[in-house]
Amino acid sequence: MKRVTGIGGIFFKAKDPKALAEWYRVHLGVEVQAWGGAAFHWASPDNSSGTGTTAWNPFAADTDYFEPSQAPFMVNYRVVDLHALLAALRSEGCNVVDKVDESEFGKFGWVIDPEGNKAELWEPPAGQ
Repeated sequence: MKRVTGIGGIFFKAKDPKALAEWYRVHLGVEVQAWGGAAFHWASPDNSSGTGTTAWNPFAADTDYFEPSQAPFMVNYRVVDLHALLAALRSEGCNVVDKVDESEFGKFGWVIDPEGNKAELWEPPAGQ
């Protein structure tokens, strides 16, 4: 079974997410969108149409989205079959968050690594 196929996003806490995103826009050319982050588009051998994305997004310093992790960041990993991977992780004794979100943006699940970092697992919608 394929597990992680790439990085779907980098999320991190910021004291002032809007100001920090503006700094990245002005000084590094990151094309910040109205939702507060950026989407980097790319192609790969498994995705020759170039519809893959990696998100970059600063979150408010007081966000609870990364909980129970105390880390100021969270990595989003692209996966092929979220439900199968979560079942495999559970059977391997991993600390899997008992929640899955499904929307037009794909399927999302979470696992806590041995050092307490929350990792987001993302199965993109078909064709992405």
